[in-house]
Amino acid sequence: MELTNWAGNIIFEPERYLRPSSIPELQHVVAGSERLRVLGSGHSFNRLADSAGTLVSLADLPRVIEVDTPSAAVRAGGGVRYGELAVELNQAGRALHNLGSLPHISVAGACATGTHGSGNGNGNLATAVSALELVTADGDLVTVSRENDPDLFPGLVVGLGALGVVTSLTLDTQPAFEVRQYVYDELPYEQVTGHFDEIMASAYSVSLFTDWRRPGFRQAWLKRRADTRDSWTPEPEWMGGTLADGPRHPVPGMPADYCTQQLGVPGPWHERLPHFRLEFTPSSGDELQSEFLLPRAAALDGLDALRSVAAQMTPVLQIAEVRTIAADDLWLSECYQRDTVAFHFTWIKDEAAVAAVLAQLEERLMPLGARPHWGKVFVSGPEVIAGRYPRRDDFRRLMHRYDPAGKFRNDLLDRYLPPDR
Repeated sequence: MELTNWAGNIIFEPERYLRPSSIPELQHVVAGSERLRVLGSGHSFNRLADSAGTLVSLADLPRVIEVDTPSAAVRAGGGVRYGELAVELNQAGRALHNLGSLPHISVAGACATGTHGSGNGNGNLATAVSALELVTADGDLVTVSRENDPDLFPGLVVGLGALGVVTSLTLDTQPAFEVRQYVYDELPYEQVTGHFDEIMASAYSVSLFTDWRRPGFRQAWLKRRADTRDSWTPEPEWMGGTLADGPRHPVPGMPADYCTQQLGVPGPWHERLPHFRLEFTPSSGDELQSEFLLPRAAALDGLDALRSVAAQMTPVLQIAEVRTIAADDLWLSECYQRDTVAFHFTWIKDEAAVAAVLAQLEERLMPLGARPHWGKVFVSGPEVIAGRYPRRDDFRRLMHRYDPAGKFRNDLLDRYLPPDR
């Protein structure tokens, strides 16, 4: 059987592919391997998860979801996906602060790469992590926490799989809440740029979608907490757009049945904060994805830069999304120490054509301080990326401390985070 990532653009050819069924078995595998990486749900679009040695899946480990309501926390196993975690958490009356657009991704993999949802006040998904349990290079099982390891912990959370195999995470929770989701169609470009801050502050989570084939934004998705005590009601016309009269899919021509409930119908947080329903596969995976995260202050310059290459993008672009994320202190987070605007791109699966467009795109976005998402497609070299992370060298030293022989390294890590000797 051919082993690929979700999109099918990466073919893995490890010496061995293993699915240990217990933590001791995993420890034995790690200790006995010269090179090893973990393959989660496969939603990375580059070779971050690749290994020429051993590739490990955690899907067969005992399923762990332990809700601790008194401490406002939940412990989730390394193979658990957000969708299954959220269902059990909601049943216990608890919630996470946010979710990504897909509930199908693994908790460990999403946190390790800085994956995020949207919302001015919402940090990326990894900001909820308060403790990590991981198998280190020698096979030992260790636990690190925000409370007990305050100096090093921010370096381990967005760890890119480079420090060990994460077997469980403890996440902060809050009381469960409900969300109403509204969609507005066809917001003019000038309205978005003229009222960007107001638009992005108009709901708990906001996403703007455009295919850059015509002026303006095709859709604005507003996810408002139903328990918000204000007088806001959806207007038929808002920011030049029109309130949607039926459910929408962000990609033109795709069935809206795949998407979470809209039209202002209140529902549990985990059935509204993602864009897509857990029970549906949102697409066949026949796509590539890129994302660039800029300082929030550069949002308008970034939009203008994108508009300047719209003609080059549109032949290979399915949809683009704009979101905002709060700053954090996680060393390799794309939102490290700056409030952030994220420009996300879903491309057709044509690597050569997409790479040519990315070269033009990154030429305009990198001078604005862009950081590429670690798990998606980008073309900038290490000399560009190195300067984006003030704690990069500290992380390299952390890699050497936890993995001196380079067991968890691969070509991508060697290129962008070369060994510290």
